Amino acid sequence: MAITPNDIHNKDFSTKFKGFDPEEVNDFLEEVKKELETLIRDNKDLEKRVKFNEEKVEYFNSIQETLNKSILVAQEAADRLRENARKDAEIIVFEAEKAAQAMLKEAAEKATEINRETDLIKKETRIFRQRLQILTQTQLEMIKNEEWDIVLNTPTHIEVTPPSLDAIIKERVKKSENEESKEQ
Repeated sequence: MAITPNDIHNKDFSTKFKGFDPEEVNDFLEEVKKELETLIRDNKDLEKRVKFNEEKVEYFNSIQETLNKSILVAQEAADRLRENARKDAEIIVFEAEKAAQAMLKEAAEKATEINRETDLIKKETRIFRQRLQILTQTQLEMIKNEEWDIVLNTPTHIEVTPPSLDAIIKERVKKSENEESKEQ
């Protein structure tokens, strides 16, 4: 059982022969009472402060727990984002490789087609060249022909006289008569 300041104040001691001076005892008890009241008041203040501090600690622990949970959630979200980004990157790389493969295939097909066309053009060019050679040789032979010499060496001062109108009419009449005789 705890002693209160009132217990000290109201305590009566029995007196015996050659006992303590009651006034000194009462003065001392009054000091003890005051000191006990001060200690009780300080203790209550400390208890209030302890309770307040415990509430603060509980509040801060709650905040810490919330922050820890938030950090975990943020870390998980960051991990998911990182994983999603990695997967997206893999998809992009896969699609790029696929597109590049398709482009390379198309380029190879076009190169093959160009090679075929080039071979065909070379073949046609050879044929054209052969024909041109033959044509050129033929033309050269025609140029070297004797007929050119004859044409070039004949006199150029030949006079041409036009036929007279009477000669033309006579020729016409003659043709008409020949045609009539054939029809009969």
